[in-house]
Amino acid sequence: MRRDAAGLAALLGGVGVLHFVAPEPFDAIVPRSLPGPARTWTYLSGVAELAVAAAVAHPRTRRAGGLAAAALFVAVFPANVRMAADWRHASPVKRAIAFGRLPLQAPLIAWAWRVSR
Repeated sequence: MRRDAAGLAALLGGVGVLHFVAPEPFDAIVPRSLPGPARTWTYLSGVAELAVAAAVAHPRTRRAGGLAAAALFVAVFPANVRMAADWRHASPVKRAIAFGRLPLQAPLIAWAWRVSR
């Protein structure tokens, strides 16, 4: 497997597993505008990340997986915005994490796009 694809698959797979092992932090950043319980959205996004990781890992589905990863990174951006808004008065470390995640979406999207090529 290409190294860039392997890394992206590992990242997505690891975060996908975290949605089930430790769902509370993910529940906290689910946008309030989404209907239903936050935990449902946490689990659904975890399943999506695991599915995209599997697609990126397999050569036959890598192109679609890379495109799906890029779309997923765009889709979760509102949760990162929510985290930044919620943590704007938190400790400096938490604020750095929350606000640091926002510009990181661009290189993640670019990485996924490269994998799809």
